Amino acid sequence: MRPLAALVLCALPLPAQQEVALSLLAERCLACHSEQNNLGGLSIETREAALKGGVGGPSILLGDPARSSLVERMRLPPDSAGAMPPGGPSATAEEIGSLVEWIDAGAPWNGPLAVREPVVPPGADGEEMELVRRIRALVAATAESAADAPTAAYDQPVPGSDASLRMVPIPAGEFLMGTPADEAGRGEDEGPQVRVRLEGFWMATHEVSWDAFRDFMLRESAGRSDPEPLADAVSSPTPPYMEMSFGMGISGYPAISMTQHAASKYAQWLSAKTGRFYRLPTEAEWEYACRAGSQAAYAFGDDPSALADAAWYWDNSGGQYGPVGAKDPNAWGLHDMHGNVWEWTLDGYRPTYGAGPLSGPWVRAEGLYPRVVRGGSWMDDAPALRCGSRRASSEDWKMQDPQLPKSVWYHTDAQWLGFRLVRPARLPSAEHMYEYWNSAAGAR
Repeated sequence: MRPLAALVLCALPLPAQQEVALSLLAERCLACHSEQNNLGGLSIETREAALKGGVGGPSILLGDPARSSLVERMRLPPDSAGAMPPGGPSATAEEIGSLVEWIDAGAPWNGPLAVREPVVPPGADGEEMELVRRIRALVAATAESAADAPTAAYDQPVPGSDASLRMVPIPAGEFLMGTPADEAGRGEDEGPQVRVRLEGFWMATHEVSWDAFRDFMLRESAGRSDPEPLADAVSSPTPPYMEMSFGMGISGYPAISMTQHAASKYAQWLSAKTGRFYRLPTEAEWEYACRAGSQAAYAFGDDPSALADAAWYWDNSGGQYGPVGAKDPNAWGLHDMHGNVWEWTLDGYRPTYGAGPLSGPWVRAEGLYPRVVRGGSWMDDAPALRCGSRRASSEDWKMQDPQLPKSVWYHTDAQWLGFRLVRPARLPSAEHMYEYWNSAAGAR
């Protein structure tokens, strides 16, 4: 835990400091912790109720922010157990600094708090934010019981097609992300190794296939309206100017050459159609799931001679991708984590894990490029298929696209690039859902 002094990044005088703290409580906490909802026996509607606390005891200890559980919980990564608010959006270091000083000053109060609607993320499109909120409300209203943690696999039909996604549970746990310095084929961007803890989630057993993707991809070119109004409002790809499988096969094969934005929009579309929240995996989630408890170069061990049973790659692909799910799965039931096609993650690419903390769920991109893809492909040699191998996205992946401006939907030169989806156990905030689905909206 960082020293509290590191959190006190601003020195606003009261009542400005007080306003920041009370606004934080009203926007992030009051919806669940009021006299009406009283989640965990805790209400923060009034100063008296907040000091009383809930089933876990007082949430605010006057003059002692170090032992105030409210501060501790706000500092947790948003997807961690006990985080406040669960799923985010996380309080900034400046906001937490104001909260610390406010508690240290005796937590002055102006009277009962009223719920404040969260603001639209900076730079967000207001109509898109409203759509995301409506999709989240659908997911929340149709969600399975809290007991339905990621312990059982299920099949997710893709409405409008004969396809389905097989979703398997990935257990919560901790692992060492990255590769040791002596691993054969190691890249310079695969370290230093960092320990990462993740909550459980579901992951698709294989990459999204053309069977599951084509209805979304061709909706606009076919002039079709989606029967589900929320799904119909999700933007879909412009018509491709060429046949996007490049003759390698459609039925049973992985969808390819989409941008990260297109992959994320597919996740949003499927969420709107099914009432379950889907997104791309973070880089940490992807590597954790690929390793399936192993710290070897490959999920099955260190010997690349065994790759033929687990992967489509240069030695056995015949110069094209293979059918999804045809190779042996790893210990957690995931096929094609090695080879077939590289897979999009949510993360922005950084050349070293030391450049930012990975204890949280997502390394946000600082620009449109580069972003991280994982897993290797049908046209790669064995070292690129290792669990820790990484690749940074590039504008060159659409070099031959004749359109001006170039498409936001297709990477025409990346005929070895696809994606798979995850479903986190914890439903995030609408603000985080917006970021997950729109972080690459301006990509060209």
